[in-house]
Amino acid sequence: MAWKITSEAQLDSALPEIAAFWSEHVVTGTIPGVDDVPLAYAWCVPASPKGTVVISSGRIEAYLKYKEVIYDFYNNGFAVFIHDHRGQGLSGRMSENPHHGYVSSFDDYVADLLLFIDNVVRVLAPEGPRYLLAHSMGAAIGVLTALRAPDAFERLVLCSPMFGIRPALPEWMTSALLNASMRKHTRKGRQTGYFFGQRDYAPVPFNRNKLTHSQVRYGLFRQLYKENSSIQLGGVTVTWLKAAMSAMREIENRIGGLSAPCLVLSAGADEVVDNRKQIRVAGRLPMGSLHTISNARHELLIETDDIRCPVMTLILDFLSEPLPTASL
Repeated sequence: MAWKITSEAQLDSALPEIAAFWSEHVVTGTIPGVDDVPLAYAWCVPASPKGTVVISSGRIEAYLKYKEVIYDFYNNGFAVFIHDHRGQGLSGRMSENPHHGYVSSFDDYVADLLLFIDNVVRVLAPEGPRYLLAHSMGAAIGVLTALRAPDAFERLVLCSPMFGIRPALPEWMTSALLNASMRKHTRKGRQTGYFFGQRDYAPVPFNRNKLTHSQVRYGLFRQLYKENSSIQLGGVTVTWLKAAMSAMREIENRIGGLSAPCLVLSAGADEVVDNRKQIRVAGRLPMGSLHTISNARHELLIETDDIRCPVMTLILDFLSEPLPTASL
């Protein structure tokens, strides 16, 4: 099928159209998450949708960053629902510094996603199949959610999933660094603080970025965060990193219990997540296929057209395949 996928050349002229689409068709709101942390969300439903896509975004991301992606899915006949994870985007923060990448446990992310599905998606989405589109940290959250609630999604698309992170240090070394960093913050009387080398939000110039080869889409991403300081987020805290290490161990141990079909898209030139561990974990999926996109950087959904268009086509084709019918 020939899908409608926005190109870099179209973006300048499409931006007013995307803005009009957002104003006319996208509904936003908030719901209370775990411990009443407010969760910001957005959703849209086209006429006669093929299904519903629930997006689980990556670390530091806001739903505002997904306007082009949401626009493309809507124009191809899919309803879309997305929320900002706690501690980032337009959702509530839990530490004294709003730039802290903080969560006490990935269980909170999972519980929030399930609350969003139960209280927003199931209420407002049309009848039909429900799919997960997840990126990086959001893929880890999505897998843990699907393991906890097997009926949450009929299919999962995992883009650059965070099954391991770089630099890929030996576990004993990571534990030692975490413990040392935790002791440092405890001596200063803080609940939490940045891991070694992490800091508040600071935009990285395009020629030093590790996320995408697309100067156009990278520029739009950075401009968005410049214009909306409330969605800016810095590096990870010790607490977030400990929670992430625990979550990734759980995923590796339990991935064989994931029953839904999965499409895993691995960025061949990824410098953010550990592709070796990603490939190892994906190999244990009972119903999974892994595609490595050569030369792609971490953010497949905002890459150059030669990467993003085939990725979007793979995703849309996968979500449009007939669902298997239950045998009698």
